[in-house]
Amino acid sequence: MVLKDVNKWFGDLHVLQDINLSVQAGEVIVVIGPSGSGKSTMCRVINRLEPIEKGEIRLAGQVLPSEGRALAKLRSEVGMVFQSFNLFAHKTILDNVMLGPIKVRKEKSSVVRERAMALLDRVGITNQADKYPAQLSGGQQQRAAIARALAMQPKVMLFDEPTSALDPEMINEVLEAMVSLAQEGMTMLVVTHEMGFARRAANRVIFMDEGQIVEEATPNEFFTNPQTQRAQDFLSKILTH
Repeated sequence: MVLKDVNKWFGDLHVLQDINLSVQAGEVIVVIGPSGSGKSTMCRVINRLEPIEKGEIRLAGQVLPSEGRALAKLRSEVGMVFQSFNLFAHKTILDNVMLGPIKVRKEKSSVVRERAMALLDRVGITNQADKYPAQLSGGQQQRAAIARALAMQPKVMLFDEPTSALDPEMINEVLEAMVSLAQEGMTMLVVTHEMGFARRAANRVIFMDEGQIVEEATPNEFFTNPQTQRAQDFLSKILTH
């Protein structure tokens, strides 16, 4: 996945400024930075939930189209997990996970069911398959949302602050599921405030501020020896608490 000179405005606000980033297959990139630095917007433009004004985004070597059937096809190869779980309240967890492949990919129900159960097992909630979202904890719902995204067999997974709406005791179970995904070789771009996850699972840390990528390094380099004043200030604020 490659972002080249990507720019995005909201009115006069230049929220993404000449973003250049390439993510190799199997790489885990963690994006950190202060609120309003453009991290979530970067996630959303990769999935074309927000259009870009300038630049290009390539997935698997193909330029991301701006609309139509080609976009739907490419978008289905990018799994996305948000802060809010966005599960369908009136469908069971199993049905939520099965919905995409059956509706979008027109896959056979029996094949999808088997995959869905295996995915629920992978995120540790097989025993919740027949329940409805409201019967699950926030951590379980977010793990169901991860399974649902994986059911489409995406090439890349985007996570936009997946634990920020969770109670502290639930954060870990979601991060554990993400760490095991990373270890299995899933290509991941993760916007998060969880520095422990960044240290454990990231190949690279991207630090964003005011719509720009300010710094890019391995977790070890970034946390022990940040190169820019902005990154140093940010880390001193968050690592002292």
